[in-house]
Amino acid sequence: MAKPIRVLVVDDSATVREAMTEILSSDPEIEVIGTAADPYVAARRLLNEVPDVITLDVEMPRMDGITFLRRLMAQHPIPVVMCSSLTEEGSQTLMEALEAGAVDVIPKPRRDTRRQLLEARTQICDTVKAAALARPRKRPKVRTRQGSEPKLTADVILPHPGAGAMTKTTEKVVCVGASTGGTEALRELLEALPADTPGMVIVQHMPAGFTAAFARRLDTLCDVSIKEAAHGDPVLRGHVLIAPGNHHLLLHRSGARYEVAIKDGPPVARHRPSVDVLFRSASRYAGRNAVGVILTGMGDDGAKGMLEMKEAGAATIAQDEASCVVFGMPAEAIRLGGADHVAALEDIARKIVRLCL
Repeated sequence: MAKPIRVLVVDDSATVREAMTEILSSDPEIEVIGTAADPYVAARRLLNEVPDVITLDVEMPRMDGITFLRRLMAQHPIPVVMCSSLTEEGSQTLMEALEAGAVDVIPKPRRDTRRQLLEARTQICDTVKAAALARPRKRPKVRTRQGSEPKLTADVILPHPGAGAMTKTTEKVVCVGASTGGTEALRELLEALPADTPGMVIVQHMPAGFTAAFARRLDTLCDVSIKEAAHGDPVLRGHVLIAPGNHHLLLHRSGARYEVAIKDGPPVARHRPSVDVLFRSASRYAGRNAVGVILTGMGDDGAKGMLEMKEAGAATIAQDEASCVVFGMPAEAIRLGGADHVAALEDIARKIVRLCL
């Protein structure tokens, strides 16, 4: 039997520490090796035992979680999952945490915290397991611009494209999927794109409440315009739409243009939003005029959808193992035969531009 994933829980709330310990310990693949009420206590524990993953609160006394994260990544990189409240302020702080090296986030409700954390047991355990596979690395300086639940397929949201995929369109469209490690991968990708890049739609596995701040942050860094998608938004050249957390994002055709639809529905491949759902809609409504890109992430969401895109005539790109934080989703897409190209993250923007000519 494989060794369990050893986790250190760092949070100033005794209620959260107790709930997180109960949740993580309920999974046989995870072992909580200890808890700490603040970063100073955590630092002392790290002198004796180094965990595989740290869950880290943002707001703590004596030293905030972001400062501790930056020091940790500079001295001894360890996969860190941030715990942050679903507030506007918390969302902005989360962007700093992801840029500093955190691999993912667990939303922490401000009210009825214990009950809501327990209800999110599967999501929390899956997030920690994904983080354990991550390979933390130094982040480049951010430039400024002046037990599981059953996995459903995309069939529950959209019928299989079959032979009726729409292949004649007036514009190219780029569809991107990412999960663990994807927030920084997307930043690097989008920063490298020119302002006249064909319209792009993105699914990044991220909780509700954070995607709007994520989009706004990226918009300040990139030449393309970036926003959280709303139902009916047109997909325009030079614009990027990011799926809102906890909602599926689908590509549709409206006359001579593309637009997006935001839908509820059950999680697909255990995720909502799901990359498989976006990619299936692209195979159905864009066909050979689409480019599909799958980036770093744990699991297999997007692998089947990318194969459907390829079968419909789309060009497809998977991020290579060396540049992934977690080589899960791209590996599955490659294994299924859905990836036309395998490329390092730094080369994907150029490939997208060439494929859209």
